[in-house]
Amino acid sequence: MEYIPAKTLVQRTKNTAWFGTEYNMNIYKGCCHGCIYCDSRSECYHIDHFDSVRAKKDALEIIRDDLRRKVKPGIIATGSMSDPYNPFEKEFELTRKALMLIDAYLFGVAIATKSPLVTRDIDLLKEIQAHSPVIVKLTITTLDDTLCKKLEPNVAASSERFAALKQLSDNGIYCGILLMPLLPFINDTNENVLGIVKKAKECGVKFIYPAFGVTLRQNQRDYFYQQIDKQFPGLSQRYEKQFGMSYQCGSPKGRELYGLFAQECEKAGILYKMQDIVRSYKQGYETTQLTLF
Repeated sequence: MEYIPAKTLVQRTKNTAWFGTEYNMNIYKGCCHGCIYCDSRSECYHIDHFDSVRAKKDALEIIRDDLRRKVKPGIIATGSMSDPYNPFEKEFELTRKALMLIDAYLFGVAIATKSPLVTRDIDLLKEIQAHSPVIVKLTITTLDDTLCKKLEPNVAASSERFAALKQLSDNGIYCGILLMPLLPFINDTNENVLGIVKKAKECGVKFIYPAFGVTLRQNQRDYFYQQIDKQFPGLSQRYEKQFGMSYQCGSPKGRELYGLFAQECEKAGILYKMQDIVRSYKQGYETTQLTLF
């Protein structure tokens, strides 16, 4: 494991509307999942050697000091730029130890991951959830494990992620799905979207938050086109014709899909609007936080 310097790790978030978090934390830099659509490859994030995972040097000491200095506790998001449960986490346990600190300092946590390894930390998530909000978001883009391996070659299959959601739900952890991205002409089908909602219901998830399209910019666009042409020869030409150099590449079926998706979520009792999800997982904690502090 290569270590890189860092001065601070728990920082005020710029977008509190995104799952209602107040802070952001990235212990690792880079990602080895190999997802063909990842926006974090974009030049604007200045991540050299993106496919190599590195850890922040003295991460736990920095996190401890950051938490000590915070005047007000809040919810810490992790997983925005690099998966906190990458393969190295199994050995190094930096995320697990960070969760211990989050618990000790009475903060909440919002985890985004593609790894079933998150279930290892159910014990800690339960402890945090006893005093502060916890939400776990697993990205699932397709119901088809074969297609999953084409889009996300180094990640656990979708079926394994659904199993992880079932385990989290059975243990009372507030969890759900990031259904994103739905790639135009690839996984933006009625069968895929409705199948994911059905499976989510079986697993007891609380929410599904979707994005009916993909963002493309800078060098990430070139990488994406190279990869889809390997798996779906000539598809990049269809993208170029449909979207040109647009950053937002929405599914041509987006409106139809969203209507079907929303209808099925309503039937299944699954939340899908951001404000409803935030209100739901934070419910009951306002009084608890005031009592503690």
